[in-house]
Amino acid sequence: MDGRIGVFDSGFGGLTVLRSLLERLPHHDYLYLGDSARTPYGTRGFDVVHEFTREAVEALFEAGCPLVVVACNTASSRALRTLQQKHLPRFRPDRRVLGVVRPSVEALAGLPPGALPGVTPPSHAEGLVAILGTQGTIASDSYRIELAHLAPRLRLVQQACPLWVPLVEAGETEGAGPEWFLHRYLDPLFAPDVEHPSRILLACTHYPVMAEGIRGIVPTGIDLLSQGPIVAERLDDWLGRHPEMDRRLSRGGSREFWTTDDAGRFSELGGRLLGRPFEARKVHLAPWSPP
Repeated sequence: MDGRIGVFDSGFGGLTVLRSLLERLPHHDYLYLGDSARTPYGTRGFDVVHEFTREAVEALFEAGCPLVVVACNTASSRALRTLQQKHLPRFRPDRRVLGVVRPSVEALAGLPPGALPGVTPPSHAEGLVAILGTQGTIASDSYRIELAHLAPRLRLVQQACPLWVPLVEAGETEGAGPEWFLHRYLDPLFAPDVEHPSRILLACTHYPVMAEGIRGIVPTGIDLLSQGPIVAERLDDWLGRHPEMDRRLSRGGSREFWTTDDAGRFSELGGRLLGRPFEARKVHLAPWSPP
């Protein structure tokens, strides 16, 4: 065994994924990195997101993580494939990076973990579903592309919610102000003259922090899917199908937290999201250059 599972997000949001991982795979060791000094990623350009994501993933590799979960939808949408197809084979062939888009699409379509293109979706993989995400995630069109491969009969409506991440990062998730921004992005989906989706995916790991307010607006009977439980279930399945990686993961139950911003503030707000206290350490992400 040689290392921990790395979990990376642009800020606090990935802690909602880590929380589910700790519930599902509690014996593993984890290193969490939140790039709060440069959040949000959703409004940044493709090249910048790729550069930031590569720096974070490399920092986790250098810390001894053989496997990294990119728990940021913008990074998963804009940087993951390039890292998997170009960066890892050339520079890190013994490491793996997984994202949140593919497992979320499988769950949205009602498919089992690890479903391949051509697998017949269940009968309910028809109709209209919705995703709520950052501007970067929506602009990438990654969810529509993946759904077209896995569940072509499923129609998708996408809604960008660019101001929700700053609200979560600021700790402002309750009251009249946040409620106004919830209505701003949700009301168009539920206007009287439009078809309502049957399921909604919170395609940003920050958004579950606002789930109570979202549920107060979403009509009864519409399923609201959060990515934490989805990613945890499907990572558990992935490790079962990749024992060569599972054997490399240490199991001491340790947790370490890094942030690129103020460690005290990150610990205070992050502890609320994680549901348990922790002490984060501030780190600096250096620009990556080929060895």
